[in-house]
Amino acid sequence: MEKAKYKRILLKLSGEALVGEQGYGIDPEVLKNTAKEVKGIYDLGVQIGIVIGGGNIFRGLSATAKNMNRIEADYMGMLATVINSIALKNALQREGIEAVVQSAIPMNQVTEQVVISKALSHFKKGRIVIFAGGTGNPYFTTDTAAALRAGEIDADIIIKATKVDGVYDSDPVKNPKAVKFDKISYIDVLNKNLRVLDITAISFCMENKLKIGVCNLLKKGHLKSFITGKKTGSIVE
Repeated sequence: MEKAKYKRILLKLSGEALVGEQGYGIDPEVLKNTAKEVKGIYDLGVQIGIVIGGGNIFRGLSATAKNMNRIEADYMGMLATVINSIALKNALQREGIEAVVQSAIPMNQVTEQVVISKALSHFKKGRIVIFAGGTGNPYFTTDTAAALRAGEIDADIIIKATKVDGVYDSDPVKNPKAVKFDKISYIDVLNKNLRVLDITAISFCMENKLKIGVCNLLKKGHLKSFITGKKTGSIVE
């Protein structure tokens, strides 16, 4: 039987990844496949916290560029993450996994409030915890929220599950000669401006010695391969 390399992880998902081919919102098939990929590592006994972005519904920075108030735009983006989190929770439940959503913005009718001690209790009971609402403050991205939650739950690693299979020196979609790094330092990521996570999140991870993993969520089994220590994806440490 395959064995997980990590006991507890924080999985960072992109909201844009849920769009699929429809261009906006949540593609039910993509949502279903995402839940199946998460189930693949859940079945290994891994304790899983998740932070998901809201860019498939609303991006605060894009709205700001169009002369919208930055603070209000950021709060709208946080609300979008709650929508995605509730959708993912339901998809996980359809896979037979208990999941709860904790929001940094109080919404008692539909979510719990973020309480780390309760989140740790959920992990012990075999539940996945989805952290919504960012940090609850404007000016901070979901990357930073993911790093913060990973630190708070004492995760072994924060894993960015994205559309590519690791960290490259340039965009592999645009540059077929892009070079992949199996391992790379925090400093090199910052110096090379590789945008694994935003600068604040990477700095947080570096200061707290929190490893960052990058793997492909869209490639079936890639996340599980990474979790079990196979030579897939990339690690920043």
